[in-house]
Amino acid sequence: MQNRIIGQVKRVNGPVVIASNITDARMMELVYIGDIGLVGEVVKLENGQATIQVYEDTTGIAPLDNIYTSRGPLSVELGPGLIGSIYDGIQRPLEDLRAASGDFITRGQKASPISHQKLWDFTPSVKEGDTVAAGTIIGKVPENDNVMHCIMVPPRSSGGKLSFVEKEGRYNVDHVVARIAGAAGEEEVTMCQKWPIRTPRPAKARLALNVPLITGQRVIDTLFPLAKGGTVAIPGGFGTGKTMTQHAIASWCDADIIVYIGCGERGNEMTEVLREFPQIIDPRTGHSLMERTILIANTSNMPVSAREASIYTGITMAEYYRDMGYSIAIMADSTSRWAEALRELSGRMEEMPAEEGFPAYLPTRIAEFYERAGMMENLNGTTGSVSVIGAVSPPGGDFSEPVTQHTKRFVRCFWGLDKGLASARHYPAISWLDSYSEYVPDVQTWWDGRSGGSWSADRQTIMELLQKEVRLQQVVKLVGADALPDSQNFIMEVCKMFKIAFLQQNAFDDMDKYCKVERQIKMLRIIIRYYELGSEAIKGNVTLVKIRRLNVVQDIARMRGIEDLDKLMLRLEHSMKQLGELYE
Repeated sequence: MQNRIIGQVKRVNGPVVIASNITDARMMELVYIGDIGLVGEVVKLENGQATIQVYEDTTGIAPLDNIYTSRGPLSVELGPGLIGSIYDGIQRPLEDLRAASGDFITRGQKASPISHQKLWDFTPSVKEGDTVAAGTIIGKVPENDNVMHCIMVPPRSSGGKLSFVEKEGRYNVDHVVARIAGAAGEEEVTMCQKWPIRTPRPAKARLALNVPLITGQRVIDTLFPLAKGGTVAIPGGFGTGKTMTQHAIASWCDADIIVYIGCGERGNEMTEVLREFPQIIDPRTGHSLMERTILIANTSNMPVSAREASIYTGITMAEYYRDMGYSIAIMADSTSRWAEALRELSGRMEEMPAEEGFPAYLPTRIAEFYERAGMMENLNGTTGSVSVIGAVSPPGGDFSEPVTQHTKRFVRCFWGLDKGLASARHYPAISWLDSYSEYVPDVQTWWDGRSGGSWSADRQTIMELLQKEVRLQQVVKLVGADALPDSQNFIMEVCKMFKIAFLQQNAFDDMDKYCKVERQIKMLRIIIRYYELGSEAIKGNVTLVKIRRLNVVQDIARMRGIEDLDKLMLRLEHSMKQLGELYE
């Protein structure tokens, strides 16, 4: 902690401290409150006074306590050792804090986010005399068996010629591995760098989003796909499965690195994450999921200000790995509790409230967060992506409340969770009527290339059938199913089978918990082919009762557990052909 005093405490209002006699302070500067050194951030400067939001419990802070400067903004430390770590909202390593103070964090306690003593195997990628620029990869460090950590020239460097490059060996993160002789003098590069959390890391260009993020969840990948670098909101009332959906995506999606942000989550839910993730075996690597995961555990009983900072901490670390050329998926659970933290801080700073008490700048903050997602061409020429999957917890499941509505303005994908589906044990409980994805045209070429061109047509067909079923259900409620012709009853039959055999997934079934792209395509094709052949048979005077009695129809309803889908398709074609010939 720096010992230069820049002011004194004037008034304390929960996590908000008003400071007086301020000298030489800057907006968004990191400061320390009192002799105990509570971490805070300057959010307002006016007439020699500063408003500071404090990221720790302010109990015991009194007027005239000194305020010390850190000479910089709230930043995260970036370097080898982030993967597999568990942090709080301001990047304090919780395992180190627990080792130092027990199960409860001592106020003012400090710990380095990454180890400055551990030695890493450094291999240079450049040589003396090479010209480098901001973002250039100068060496690599194997962070674990799955992640090769790239040591990069800091983004704000002016670049120049390398006057020194360290040879291959084992060094700590503070060791100088290169020196750059530039116009502004000689600059030292270590394996560690800092970056302010509220400033997006620069990139060369923003690229088109045309590759889907494969999650292994059929309702997502097939009906409402998310592109790598895209943004999605998962709103739902209590008990609809927001957290479980994010757990499933984090476990099985094809992102290189997962950043899971528990923003204001209940302690028991974060405990479940901490217990389960190390035990989950990554299907791509065969190793523990924690070997490609960073956890930020900012539970609901932690200071509200740290909750507000946690999502910026997470997305800054994600951008750092994006700059290395990785694809990162961020799970923000939940942005509603982050917005509630904004509301509490705004109220304590006596700002004018807007809708439902949220600050007027809520839409701006939401936009700033989601805009940091994207598929980027990095400064070093690599391509990386950050995909943001944000859960929203609308009170009472009301999707018209401000956080949900503003979030919908800034995301292109919406997975609305339905309480009725959740109550019926339909998992995932993503409503096929309320959800949408604007990425479908962008990823269509990718999917059609793997399905022989059938995916987009099959998806369009099933979406139209689901819409027709809604209208038919309204008729059935009035006059009964017997009043409908077989052709319309068959549509309802196909949709029912699609919901059971395709949209539902069993997270405890080894075959069904993750569905590969090829298998999804085949399952959808079987349902559509069943609809096509059945419709033709009904036009040929085959009754719906006869179609229902076919053994293959029962197998289609159970195809989630059938391994050889090609054989099932052949049986379907053969059975329907025989049925048609029988009634000719």
